[in-house]
Amino acid sequence: MSAAIAEVGYALYFILPAYAANATPVVLGGGRPIDCDKKFRDGKPIFGSHKTFRGFFLGLAVGTLVGLGLNFEFQYNLLLGFMTSLGALVGDLIKSFIKRRLNLAPGKSLPVADQLDFIFGALLFSLPVSPPNPLTTLIIILVTPPIHFLTNLLANLVKSRKKSGERRVS
Repeated sequence: MSAAIAEVGYALYFILPAYAANATPVVLGGGRPIDCDKKFRDGKPIFGSHKTFRGFFLGLAVGTLVGLGLNFEFQYNLLLGFMTSLGALVGDLIKSFIKRRLNLAPGKSLPVADQLDFIFGALLFSLPVSPPNPLTTLIIILVTPPIHFLTNLLANLVKSRKKSGERRVS
């Protein structure tokens, strides 16, 4: 049993910078869209208004800093932290591009893709630096959807509590 827990722990340790990079734009994003409000040849936005320079670069910075923190404490590969963070953000951009082609508005759900886009990008970008073994990859793919669901549930609870606690001015 302890070997299984160690494997799950290692998988989370491996992918933690990507989780941080993916979550950061939701909290700290905003500003100028990466696609500069340009349209693709189909007349639809390239990525949409929710994908911003600030969110992308802050996500990359936070994910890389998480990797740096892991490096100080656990000898984590700093380049791996940068690459998994970059891969997570690029994976999310690719999914947004696809969602725009499918006529899905920013923020609209695309099940499975919404939970795993950043993971596939992070895993792909990790390959030149430190490829995860197949078991680590499988664990990351299996644990991410429930983690993603729980963090979204928690975020929505916090958001609804903030709204109910706001005072209205008449």
